[in-house]
Amino acid sequence: MNFRLPEAIEILERTPQTLESFLAGLSEAWLQSNEGEGTWNAYEVVEHFIEAEKYNWIPRVEAIVMQGEESRFPAFDRFSHLKRNSVRTVDEALQEFKSIRMSNISILKDLIQANPDLEKIGLHPEFGSVKLRELLSAWVVHDFTHMAQIVRVMSERYRDDVGPWIAYLGILNKR
Repeated sequence: MNFRLPEAIEILERTPQTLESFLAGLSEAWLQSNEGEGTWNAYEVVEHFIEAEKYNWIPRVEAIVMQGEESRFPAFDRFSHLKRNSVRTVDEALQEFKSIRMSNISILKDLIQANPDLEKIGLHPEFGSVKLRELLSAWVVHDFTHMAQIVRVMSERYRDDVGPWIAYLGILNKR
């Protein structure tokens, strides 16, 4: 088992600044490109990160720490960000994500300090019993998944432009 809370927090703390460094100030062409119908662009991924910060990770950590298996996790609609027509810029969305994430890390540290049992069980509506360390591990890998998705989607925009170098560009050969 590789999970270590301080290492997980290292990644969770860096995700907002990583996204900001990569996406802030980019042209709409980069931010709005996707892989086709039913896929997300970089801006939509940032909006998804915000929704997950508000309604997924910390509410579920709190459910485990405070209630355990007595209470099911709150539901989380992974596609709720697509149902809103946000008019803010990606820079504004990145700032909101950063603010909420930093607040959530503070809450996480307080919750874990008060109850450090990472093997404590909660009840996921789809998976059943899950451990706190599994939820926290999933939070980190969720960040990695969507950062990789952003890079993949943006790379796809130049698929037809790279010519013969496509043979050496693994990100374009993983379909």
